[in-house]
Amino acid sequence: MTSDTADAIDDRIEPALRNVREPNAGVDVLETGLVQHATLDDDGAATVGLDFGTVDARTGQEVADVVARAVRDVPAVDSVHVEQAAPDTGERSSGAGAFDRVIAVASAKGGVGKSTIATQLARALAASGDDVALFDADIHGPNVPALLDVSGPIYSNDDGDPLPVRREGIDVMSVGLMTEGAPLAWRGAMAHDAVSDLFADTAWSAGGTLVIDLPPGTGDVVLTTLQEVPVDGVVVVTTPFHSAVSDTEKTVELFRENDVPVLGTVVNMARFTCENCDHDHDLFPGETPADALDTHRLAEIPFTETLQQPSETEDVPQPVTDLADAVEARYEEIWEVEVPESGVDLRGLPADERHDAVAKAFDALDAGETFVVVSDRDPTPVRNYLRKLTDGTTLEQFEVRQQNPETWVARTTRP
Repeated sequence: MTSDTADAIDDRIEPALRNVREPNAGVDVLETGLVQHATLDDDGAATVGLDFGTVDARTGQEVADVVARAVRDVPAVDSVHVEQAAPDTGERSSGAGAFDRVIAVASAKGGVGKSTIATQLARALAASGDDVALFDADIHGPNVPALLDVSGPIYSNDDGDPLPVRREGIDVMSVGLMTEGAPLAWRGAMAHDAVSDLFADTAWSAGGTLVIDLPPGTGDVVLTTLQEVPVDGVVVVTTPFHSAVSDTEKTVELFRENDVPVLGTVVNMARFTCENCDHDHDLFPGETPADALDTHRLAEIPFTETLQQPSETEDVPQPVTDLADAVEARYEEIWEVEVPESGVDLRGLPADERHDAVAKAFDALDAGETFVVVSDRDPTPVRNYLRKLTDGTTLEQFEVRQQNPETWVARTTRP
């Protein structure tokens, strides 16, 4: 709560407000910034201004009712009026630049549980302490609002930019919140513009991780997102069914062609536990084609009622917590590049300094020691330079791999 907000809270009302908790955040309404002002005049009339733009409509109404009852019990208060205050727009940013990293969740087909995984992943990351936002880009089937039980209306700041709703500490924005009750039969340029404009204009308060729920397949919205948003990694969701896996291979290839790191695959609805016999059963008996996917296996998620209805449970299911841990580990593996003492880091070095840096690090090694080159461009030409440094000696191996879209790693042995 800022000092300006504190000055707008009457001392006689403040203790009552501190006893009212925001159900999603688990702290009082003053700490969350919901209360923008609370005054009490000489006639005993109290006015409390709430920023409903930070929560969904249902939660906002619940909080307003509890606030009204709490303030009404203050001895000096004869009447209470709860009103919509001007939204708190401080510390907000728009577009992908608002976030430290962007993780997309994709699938080749609809119906494989992509939106459920995206929603649960956002919940798990938020539960671990990350600052999280969730953007529902699935324009033809925006299921995130229903999964999190959030609804409009959507408020805007002074510039007219839409403000996300807040649920479980997560900023949530979806086309479904903007067009509640309306059919979403948009095509081509309409879908492209709707998603692009909404993403670019939303005034996010979160700044850590943005999770994007992409539409299934490889249509316009997916391609637009890859072109306009710097996606740092994608989680691909499939079921064990052979046709879903076959199409997933094509989706994975699309991301790789667009230089988007594939964090890995989630095999969803892999099994379920029978309530009667308490035994695990495969939903797709005999299907094992997911083993052939050329991706890292992040998790196998069972089919359970708890996973399908995240809004009905406060706790994040353990399989999703494990998935979030796997995503974090893969993200660090791809993006956290450590340069060993026996290596050289060429990233950011001017071209005329790179040869000298390679020569100095290579000459410092003894025969048989491993030499590693980390570069922001393909280091394959370094091989010929090393041969010159060793009077034409052939290097037994010179392995080059692209660690991520910005980093290459070459590895060899000093002859």
